[in-house]
Amino acid sequence: MKTLKLLFLATLPFFFSSCLVTRKKYDIAESGRLAALFSRDSVNDLLSNNRAAYANLEKLFNGLKQDTAQLRSGIRNYQSLLNANKNERDQLTNQLNDKLKELNESAETIRQLRAVIDEQNSRVKSLLDNVKSALTGFSSDELTVREENGKVYVAMSDKLLFESGSATVNDLGKSALGKLANVLNRQTDIDVYIEGHTDSVPIKTAVFKDNWDLSVIRATSVVRILTETYGVSPLQIQPCGRSEFKPVDTNKTPEGRARNRRTEIIIAPKLDKLYDLITAQ
Repeated sequence: MKTLKLLFLATLPFFFSSCLVTRKKYDIAESGRLAALFSRDSVNDLLSNNRAAYANLEKLFNGLKQDTAQLRSGIRNYQSLLNANKNERDQLTNQLNDKLKELNESAETIRQLRAVIDEQNSRVKSLLDNVKSALTGFSSDELTVREENGKVYVAMSDKLLFESGSATVNDLGKSALGKLANVLNRQTDIDVYIEGHTDSVPIKTAVFKDNWDLSVIRATSVVRILTETYGVSPLQIQPCGRSEFKPVDTNKTPEGRARNRRTEIIIAPKLDKLYDLITAQ
């Protein structure tokens, strides 16, 4: 019995020692468990916070994506407008260039026309001066010389050229026509028109049926003198009769009727250059 008591007392320190060790391990384990629990809660909180932050970031990202898409659409629209404006500007530029080209061509045509017209005016003036110089010595009631509409008109009265009621050119008339022929023969680029005119008094004879007949035959007689006697080219001379229908004065007075009885020689410089220039446009 005494032995058992001694054995119990001997093992008692070991028992308490073992209990103390187990308690210490328990505390450590418990501390670890609590730390683990705390750490897990922290991680969960962190994860929750991160998820919220991620959700916010994703929302912001989606918003930025939408804004970016709108910006890209806006840029494409602006680019389309710029391209459209550029095309329109290019078209306007091309149209402007075409108009400038047409304007330059028109200006050149006008310059050429002006040059041709100035040349024609110069020729008409020279021709007028030459005709006036050649036909000096005749009175105004025998013949007149004038320029009108780019042509030279020589009006010879019937008393200068013909006897009354006749279509035969007299000597004084032949002399006047000879002087005029000298001018005409020096011109190679003119047209000459011979117009016979009468007054309104009717005529009917064995030779002339009416004033038409008289005016035409008198014009033809002048043409024959100019071409057959003085060598004016038949290719540049044309006769016609006007009868009483183009008077220059009244037919109610003897003086007026005398002025209306005339033969007009119309000298017109050819307009070939002007015609060619106009038809080329």
